[in-house]
Amino acid sequence: MPEDAKKAWGGRFEGSLDAFVTRFGSSLPVDRAMWESDIRGSIAHVRMLAAQGIVPDADARAIEAGLAAVHADLAEGRFVFDDADEDIHMAIERALTARVGAVGGKLHTARSRNDQVATDARLHAKALALDLITGVAALQDSLLAVSDDHFGVVMPGYTHLQKAQPVLLSHHLLAYFWMFERDIARLRHARDAADVSPLGSAALAGTTFAVDRRMVAEELGFSDVIPNSLDAVSDRDFLLDLVYACSVAMMHLSRLCEELVLWSSDEFGFIVMDDGYATGSSIMPQKKNPDVAELVRGKTGRVYGDLVGLLTVMKGLPLAYNKDMQEDKEGVFDASSTLADCLAACAGMVATLTVVEDRMRVGAGGGFMAATDLADYLAANGVPFREAHEIVGRLVLECERSGRTLQELSLENLHAASPAFGADALSAVDLDAVVSRRGSEGGTGHEAVRAQLLLARDAASVTAQWIGSTKR
Repeated sequence: MPEDAKKAWGGRFEGSLDAFVTRFGSSLPVDRAMWESDIRGSIAHVRMLAAQGIVPDADARAIEAGLAAVHADLAEGRFVFDDADEDIHMAIERALTARVGAVGGKLHTARSRNDQVATDARLHAKALALDLITGVAALQDSLLAVSDDHFGVVMPGYTHLQKAQPVLLSHHLLAYFWMFERDIARLRHARDAADVSPLGSAALAGTTFAVDRRMVAEELGFSDVIPNSLDAVSDRDFLLDLVYACSVAMMHLSRLCEELVLWSSDEFGFIVMDDGYATGSSIMPQKKNPDVAELVRGKTGRVYGDLVGLLTVMKGLPLAYNKDMQEDKEGVFDASSTLADCLAACAGMVATLTVVEDRMRVGAGGGFMAATDLADYLAANGVPFREAHEIVGRLVLECERSGRTLQELSLENLHAASPAFGADALSAVDLDAVVSRRGSEGGTGHEAVRAQLLLARDAASVTAQWIGSTKR
């Protein structure tokens, strides 16, 4: 009897599979991460088989007890894998049959590896999405804490990386909070996309047995069943949704880390990284490098690669299952674990950084960032805005030539530029006043940011409640 006769598909074959091909085709190093999902799915499946009278109750009980024992072996590190194991599904079935005998072979009644694998992947994707949402929420908590602790701190706002208008640090950090709030929405969508059951679709066309797909779906916590058996075994959109969500979240983390790298430089000096999130140089004793932020920025590329890789795997596949789809998991697992680590790193980095408030305020005083307010002052006093823009532009040019800031101009200087400047014109360039005047909804004014903080806390509370109520 050839060695392949031991395999689930071995009866058709006379010869043995090439040893290299055996290794080449094995997915065990990757899909063994789904062992818990596989056992959950198998227990639900055998309970349904018993309820439908497809498998005797006694056999079903023996299979379930055997699966529980295999679960314990895997959880406690006692499970011994065999060189012949193609994947985690066959490894578990082999161990089950070794425990309970030939009755273990009844587990696969009315089931194919195609719908089994799809079920495992969906259960695992749901768990990954929930864990990632929890990680994003932790980072949001760090951003909110710094925003609260340093409320009122004024810093330069930038466009084109050139100083533009002063803003509150809290306002700047809340922009990232809302980015990550959108990431939570994308991750929740990915979880919802995974939350439908393919089990009972068998290989591609359904099964001749009178299975109850909805019973299995309910036991496994799926919200519904997939209505088309071909689609059920060939769909991997839910994994693409998850990796896409990871990619966008990594992009947001990379943007945050880029700013932290800039802000920690001597040229900016806005923050000091905690020693726990920085490293030194092997040759330059003075160095304190923002390596953690840089590494997060660098890891973004690998997650993008995971997304492109899966898109490429799926782009030309006919219905239904194809062996190409064995390549669907490694990139998903890599993207998820990379994002999880980067979220944890950023949450800690943000929570422990030191804000150099004085340096931020000095930075906000440069760059003539009150110029728009001077133009707005003139416009509010009847000067057409385009004319006001030109008047203030000439004042900025004069300041550049004389080495002064707008705050150092006298009332006489302003009168010389335009008689429309009144006695209260100097208040137009006061930094705190410049910030406070931007009180439009979503603006950087103090009251507007306080209102935004309340909205952010409410959003964080909603997420926390959802996490607490959601099962893995």
